[in-house]
Amino acid sequence: MYVVALTGGIGSGKSEASRHFASLGIPVVDTDVIAHQLTAPGSPLLKEIQQIFGAHFFNADGTLNRPKLRQHIFSDANEKAKLEQLLHPAIYQQAWQTLKNNEQNLHPCYQLLVVPLLFESSRYQSIANTTLVIDCDEALQIERAMSRSKLTADEVKKLMQAQTSRENRRNLADVIIDNSGSVQELTEKVNEFHKKLIKTCIVSK
Repeated sequence: MYVVALTGGIGSGKSEASRHFASLGIPVVDTDVIAHQLTAPGSPLLKEIQQIFGAHFFNADGTLNRPKLRQHIFSDANEKAKLEQLLHPAIYQQAWQTLKNNEQNLHPCYQLLVVPLLFESSRYQSIANTTLVIDCDEALQIERAMSRSKLTADEVKKLMQAQTSRENRRNLADVIIDNSGSVQELTEKVNEFHKKLIKTCIVSK
């Protein structure tokens, strides 16, 4: 199983890049998507979150009030650790199982594993053959995140502080794709990376 682990800071363009990988026929396993699935209404994890943090972090329809909970855990390191201890092992297990299922049923040349906090933990690095960072300068990250998520600049900066630094991501990455330009430019760079990896896959077989 060949796994490309994709990461990048908030607003860097991870989602746009992963969508293009998917359009190329590459299976994409996104830990953020898995996290939302595992905390959907009726899920066992959602019930545990309610038991630990309280009903006031839920909307009237029973769904998780994600912005409210996010604000809470970023203001209290102990509460953040509680949530991570609950969610992260379950997310990893689901991601790993999905990768294995894709390998058995789809037989892809490689798979894309999207992990926003890839370098904050060794959990996913052990299964990544290549680490790919989507990168842009921090001012552009803030601008894009504010536009996309309707967050304030201060809120975006807090989220960035919870992630490893841009410098550290760049130092740890096997491959860096600069996303300072247009979507078209990003698409072309993803295409180039994809073609090189497909050639390597064909040769190795």
